[in-house]
Amino acid sequence: MTATATEPGRIRAKVRPADRTFFISAIAAGGLILVALAAVAVFLIAESAPAFVGDVSAMNGDPANFWVYVAPLAFGTVWSAFLALLFALPLSIGIALFISHYAPRRVAQGLGYVIDLLAAVPSVVFGLWGIKVLAPAIVPIYDWLNQYLGWLPFFAGQVDRTGRTILTVAIVLAVMIIPIITSLCREIFLQTPKLHEEAALALGATRWEMIRMAVLPFGRPGIISAAMLGLGRALGETMVVAMLLSPALVISFVLTSGQNPSTIAGNIALNFPEAHGIAVNALIATGLVLFVITLVVNSVARWVIARRAAFSGAN
Repeated sequence: MTATATEPGRIRAKVRPADRTFFISAIAAGGLILVALAAVAVFLIAESAPAFVGDVSAMNGDPANFWVYVAPLAFGTVWSAFLALLFALPLSIGIALFISHYAPRRVAQGLGYVIDLLAAVPSVVFGLWGIKVLAPAIVPIYDWLNQYLGWLPFFAGQVDRTGRTILTVAIVLAVMIIPIITSLCREIFLQTPKLHEEAALALGATRWEMIRMAVLPFGRPGIISAAMLGLGRALGETMVVAMLLSPALVISFVLTSGQNPSTIAGNIALNFPEAHGIAVNALIATGLVLFVITLVVNSVARWVIARRAAFSGAN
């Protein structure tokens, strides 16, 4: 290899054309992502401006400003996604640990394939399953929750007999994001240094104690990353919400009633085909709010991961 002397005691490898080409291509690819993100932000801001100062009474029937209109939608978006993540994260971590540290190799391979295949199911199929199978079957459970836990605000009021509630939507969303979180957690758990696991076992730890002391601390930043990817999928999901819920501009924490908050993505899907004039700007403005919510959530996640970066080499 030819080397050129630059300073006494230091040499520099010759820069080859292929290396320079790859470096420029990598920089261009990274810059293209930033350009696309900036273009989306500029478009949303430009098209949303009329809705911020205009009258959106045509959207909700009340002479109110845009923020009164978007507040229930933003609440429903965050609320349904939070519930979905609450259900999906523990199950995903448990499945990933079973595949990576408990199941025999053949069982782990088959189960991993099924999990990956579940991620490829279209969201409209999940929506149909939620309407035809889950919603009618879960009504007795809602009745039980209302009867014995009705003193809690989450299960108070009249139970919706169709089962098409925000809790049903959250369960369907949880099923949809479980494959994403499970696949990432599984790969992260498999990257745990074997020396750490063997050292814990050599000191007399049980398998669960080894996982708690070695695997989970190592994979914590990756678990957060996986959870945020799943949360992003839940925040932006459209078809399931549009198919299962009737649109309502309310802020309610009740999980089993028929009056449920809609989400930004579902509201856009239901109203955009017939929208015109300032209504189009209002819907685009709600998309800008969803864009900001997603950006804030991911920024917070990256900040949390950065604080725990010493525990993982996976991010």
